[in-house]
Amino acid sequence: MKEKLYFYYTSDLHSHFENWPQIVGYFNDQKKKHEKKGEECWLFDNGDHVDRFHPIAEGLMGKGNVELLNEAGYDIATIGNNEGITLAAEDLHSLYDQAKFRVVCANLDCRHTSSPSWLKPYHILESSYGTRIGIIGLTAPFQAFYEQLGWDVLPPFDVLDGLMEEIRKETDIIILLSHLGINEDEEIARRYHDIDIIIGGHTHHLFKNGEYIDGALLTAAGKHGTHLGEIAVEWNVDTRHLEKKEAYAIPTEHMRKDGGVTGKVQEIRSKAVHELGTPITTLKEPLHIAWFQNTPLMDRLTEQLRIWTSADIAMLNAGVLLDHLPAGNITYEDIHRICPHPMNPCRVELRGDELLEVIRAAYTKELTEIRLKGFGFRGEVIGKMVFSGVDIGIDKDDSGEEHVKNVFFNGEPIDHQRTYRFATADTFTFGRFFPEIAYSKSKKYYMPELLRDLLSEALKS
Repeated sequence: MKEKLYFYYTSDLHSHFENWPQIVGYFNDQKKKHEKKGEECWLFDNGDHVDRFHPIAEGLMGKGNVELLNEAGYDIATIGNNEGITLAAEDLHSLYDQAKFRVVCANLDCRHTSSPSWLKPYHILESSYGTRIGIIGLTAPFQAFYEQLGWDVLPPFDVLDGLMEEIRKETDIIILLSHLGINEDEEIARRYHDIDIIIGGHTHHLFKNGEYIDGALLTAAGKHGTHLGEIAVEWNVDTRHLEKKEAYAIPTEHMRKDGGVTGKVQEIRSKAVHELGTPITTLKEPLHIAWFQNTPLMDRLTEQLRIWTSADIAMLNAGVLLDHLPAGNITYEDIHRICPHPMNPCRVELRGDELLEVIRAAYTKELTEIRLKGFGFRGEVIGKMVFSGVDIGIDKDDSGEEHVKNVFFNGEPIDHQRTYRFATADTFTFGRFFPEIAYSKSKKYYMPELLRDLLSEALKS
């Protein structure tokens, strides 16, 4: 006899709830169809459901997201880096206390206290015919960040090496919820032939019809809920053999919205906004922003970053501030609205010659006009780089482009051999923007503080 089993999932929603009513509506419709046919289905989330750019995630520290997952009837979730490293240690420890679903993440553990009771390496589902489906979770190993927050994140391959024999004995089908990225998923498929299905995320890739590597089925549904994932398998109950497996990423844009879910999102949002209503300061005059020039507000934030991190010099991009602040009472909701990014302060050490390269690169038009997506940034463009702690002489060429003429620190030219403490956003310790920052051997991340926490302090002072 053949048993049909169905698995549905979301991945990397990042608190983009605009598609949530149709996602949950589709899941509810599919559950009813399977129930009529006597088929079984389960619902998973593959991490980064929480993103503190949204008031629901910020005001309720992720617990509003968990409430929505509960309401939708999810069965299992794993932890993404946005749950793991953008919340304070105590907020992550209690995040899933009220979850009605299982949370699996095999490579995450507390350093100094006992792990929360909800955190398990894997969970085994059992169908009505006794088929055992093992669900493992793994998350991206950002050890430098987790260590700052009092957590340990272990190398995924080391964890799988120690886990596979155990789970193989207990299950018939193995599914990996992987918040590791496409390259790691492909390597896992090549190394661990007992894993039947890998649900991928973190790198926001999309497999419309699944991909096969060495017999493993890889599936992924992109980001922000533009697609949801559907997996269908056929298990031969008599021969104990998996005979068929298929995966699809289904667009959600034109699906029917569930009115009840829309109302629930609005209800939770109102509760979250109320939590963000704490007054921070009162402004006598409005403070305006500009992405391609210095402003008093941006200058103040950059100086606060320098002071906060005990740095010699600080640099921030003007694109981190998304809107003006009006005169009158300013609340934390206002701060979140204009600076929603889950970006942490960071301090690195740079030699003088490296510092000069960073400053020269910062003044190029190519950099300031980059439309950045990811790396914690939730704005539109990088914008002008604003500095604190240095005096920078600028020349303009015939086309109006700026070029660095000279740089002074405490009235003296930058010493090429001296080491300077340089503060910026953690965004610029990744990627291609500033190799000198990315490859610095000395990095200190300030966590759980976000840039908007520094903005609040700057406005208070």
